[in-house]
Amino acid sequence: MSSLSPLNADLHCHSVISDGTLTPEQLAERAKANGVHLWALTDHDELGGQQRAQAAASALKIDYLAGVEISVSWMGQTIHIVGLGIDAEHVGIIEGLRRTREGRGNRAKLMAEQLLKAGIPGAYEGALNFAGNHDLISRTHFARFLVEQGVCKDTEQVFKNYLVEDKPGYVPHMWATLDDAVAWIKAAGGVAVIAHPGRYKLNAMQMDELYKHFKDIGGLGIEVVTGSHSPHQYQIYGKIAQQYGFLASRGSDFHDPHESHIDLGNFPHLPDYLTPVWSVFH
Repeated sequence: MSSLSPLNADLHCHSVISDGTLTPEQLAERAKANGVHLWALTDHDELGGQQRAQAAASALKIDYLAGVEISVSWMGQTIHIVGLGIDAEHVGIIEGLRRTREGRGNRAKLMAEQLLKAGIPGAYEGALNFAGNHDLISRTHFARFLVEQGVCKDTEQVFKNYLVEDKPGYVPHMWATLDDAVAWIKAAGGVAVIAHPGRYKLNAMQMDELYKHFKDIGGLGIEVVTGSHSPHQYQIYGKIAQQYGFLASRGSDFHDPHESHIDLGNFPHLPDYLTPVWSVFH
């Protein structure tokens, strides 16, 4: 995996094991069809799809990094930390993720209660129908239910009117700590990366604190080119990667052929002045 050539690496996507709609095998086939050379499946707080993804990638002759996206509570917000190149059988990360997942079921029931008060019955059962893994029921599954019911025309509209702060169906949740998430990833032999930094509603001082603390505890990278960033943000976060000495990652954050803005592998390469995160995996 040379860091010199513009490798088509997609190191952030989701399968039906978390909140995507395709199986690990379907994602591998889509990645191959789109010319991806290096791929990682990074389901939310769950490693259950890793063996299947690895086997499918191997059969298609795609280089593969085992991955995960860990939900973290930081300054009252949820941020996401991607772990790449982890040992998916490592007991420490498996147990840490299990604890992180435990709160999702109760949170989902509280979300459904709020939606019922807003005149939308059956949300919990409806969301479960969209969840391939009931332990990982999430806002995305509720959003798909609301679209199916005709409450909103698409999931984008859902997240403007429901399931977000000060709107019906929003229930905050305490996830892992940043320190724990990075420690689990490092213990499993992986590299910790801040996912889509452009998405967080933190001011410049808070982001600076996030970057510095993340680096102090052994975090190595940030996503620069991702489906959650605009082209203008590719440049902003490229400069931030330079400023803080981070490795740069690239990933579509693909969930679904119809919902996702960017397809697997179909987005710009990293700016050539950055050191790609895959340069550490020789």
